[in-house]
Amino acid sequence: MTGQIQHLPDLGGLEPEDAKSVLRSTIREHRATRSARRRTDAGDAIGIIGSHLATKRADKTVALYASRPTEPSTGALLERLSAAGIRVLLPVLGDGLKREWGDFNGLSDLVERAPGRPPEPSGQAFAMQEVASATLVLVPALCVDTSGCRLGQGGGWYDRVLEHVSPDALVLAVVFPDEVFNIDEFPVPREPHDAMVHGALTPQGVNMFIP
Repeated sequence: MTGQIQHLPDLGGLEPEDAKSVLRSTIREHRATRSARRRTDAGDAIGIIGSHLATKRADKTVALYASRPTEPSTGALLERLSAAGIRVLLPVLGDGLKREWGDFNGLSDLVERAPGRPPEPSGQAFAMQEVASATLVLVPALCVDTSGCRLGQGGGWYDRVLEHVSPDALVLAVVFPDEVFNIDEFPVPREPHDAMVHGALTPQGVNMFIP
């Protein structure tokens, strides 16, 4: 296992749903210990690495998200992608958590519409199927293992969204380096509905798991 999380829980004997809940609590607690400076530095690195990846691949549209405080910051990446002339799609949660997308129009345009929800752009909202136009899809995660199994926040939003991603798109989970686990040492609990990712984007670089 790579990383610095000192006390990963023993998930043996737990059903996948219960194991996920225990692991989520552990990761969230660990994330809360990071200083604002460390999160800022991580976000700056993710901005450089992610924008370089997108420009090297000549991506025209990237699906991303506006991070919340303890997540790896995506603010610098959003600004770098936009400055490079790349269209950036961000999630918009409609009534009843309806899944839609909106265009990123600057950090000052983002609004937290309800407590606990990620910041969203104003302007036109597009159907969930709009994500199929993205050739690079960067998704939030609490952790990921080297088989491409990702642990999300528990709402299942991205598992449903990823059903509409283009089969040619590259899908990466955005995590801190110590949240990438070797599947042979610490596999992430998995259920049949869980959507896999191709790799991880961290402040240290891009880790590819699935060709």
